[in-house]
Amino acid sequence: MPTFEDSDFGVQTPLSPTKKTSNNLNVAIPTNGDASGTVNSVEVPATRSSISDASAYMHNLSLSPSMRDRRGSRNSFGTSLPIPRSKRQSRLSSVHYPEGQPQRPGMPPIQASRDILASQMQDLSSEKVHAAKDMAFVFDIDGVLVHGDRLIPEGKRVLEILNGDNELGIKIPHIFLTNGSGKPEEARVAQLSSILKNPISTEQFIQSHTPMRALADYYKTVLVVGGEGYKCREVAEAYGFQDIVVPNDIIAWDPTIAPYRVFTDEERATSRPRDFSKINIEAIMVFSDSRDYATDMQIIIDLLRSENGRFGTMAKDPVSQRVPIYFSQGDMLCPTEHPFPRMSQGTFRIGLEAMYRALTGVDLERVVYGKPELATYKYADEVISSWMETIHNDEKLPKNIYMIGDNPASDIVGGNQYGWNTCLVRTGVFQGGDNDEENPASFGVFPNVLDAVKTAIRKEIGKDFKFEFNDQINPVLHGNGASAIE
Repeated sequence: MPTFEDSDFGVQTPLSPTKKTSNNLNVAIPTNGDASGTVNSVEVPATRSSISDASAYMHNLSLSPSMRDRRGSRNSFGTSLPIPRSKRQSRLSSVHYPEGQPQRPGMPPIQASRDILASQMQDLSSEKVHAAKDMAFVFDIDGVLVHGDRLIPEGKRVLEILNGDNELGIKIPHIFLTNGSGKPEEARVAQLSSILKNPISTEQFIQSHTPMRALADYYKTVLVVGGEGYKCREVAEAYGFQDIVVPNDIIAWDPTIAPYRVFTDEERATSRPRDFSKINIEAIMVFSDSRDYATDMQIIIDLLRSENGRFGTMAKDPVSQRVPIYFSQGDMLCPTEHPFPRMSQGTFRIGLEAMYRALTGVDLERVVYGKPELATYKYADEVISSWMETIHNDEKLPKNIYMIGDNPASDIVGGNQYGWNTCLVRTGVFQGGDNDEENPASFGVFPNVLDAVKTAIRKEIGKDFKFEFNDQINPVLHGNGASAIE
């Protein structure tokens, strides 16, 4: 599995831990790597401006000249997004058999009869097999395969086909790339597998905050916001962050910070309060949608206006002393079980940006991960290649990649910019005409994910390709005078 080098992305490695801006302010640039100097992440150039989008949604306010000078700075990175450098661990080295399955010491493992038939069919159809291995699908989830916890029926059938229920019995590579978030990957994959009635591996799965694990190399004490209960704290712990603070910890320390919040005894008992007036929080990570806008916005604004992330202080310069803030994705809307899409993390961010600008007179610099950011697609390439190694023992990136999504502003624009074939479905956010006017899908618009996948497979493998596996065909006769298998 090839690893990323800085030269792959045109990124210059920083030569010093600070950078001088035109207004002579020293802007801290976090260093990454372990004590030995090993670099564990790479910074990918950002495709989205680091300057907030608030101005388009509110009355014009003053913009400090110094902010214009600092737009190219790397405070909170701004122009680059770190993603993990090391490859995802291959699962080939840890393959095991379920307990109780027969073993034959010194001999190959016993294959199921269907696997034997599929192998023979593939041996006789080398051109189709090559085409099947040279294509891959990247699926958005909400609005494409599911609506919240409710299955979109075509999604189940698609995964059955790609997992081997096709004429070759072959697995066609596919991964899941979602701007959804808020749970550990293992929990989300287990939930999806149950809904879709098909096995899904964490090695196929990218949430919006999955690439943000790289930030654990840059920051020690971080505020993590969003999600249900303490699930995002669990995510951050799994990613390797050393000191994780959540809003409940702060409210338990000083309830006056959020005067309208009703803080229950149960919440107090499960929080981790301490004296935050003596602690510098180094960065803010919005991992998932806020469950309490008022409290989360108040805490974030307090921290952004503080001196270097210390509660109870007010910075004289809201720019040079501001801690960096990261958002896991930028979607304004998200399809759910409700008839109309609901507000997502993007609307929370826009509101926060507007508040910050209204209070300080300057725009907020921030970093937004998720689709359509280049960093997310670079990371997806690595995941696809790793999954190819797992299912076909062939570590390569397929030539023909199809992105299937329901949101033109993230799924489609990101896939188009990255050179993938893009398919827009009508089961989620998009409900427009023949195609989206601003971000049209390059491969077309389809009623649902099943129509999109079948059309793409027929294009790459052949119009006569059959979307079911017939285990009653004798592969030696290859369909001519087929006889039943006894």
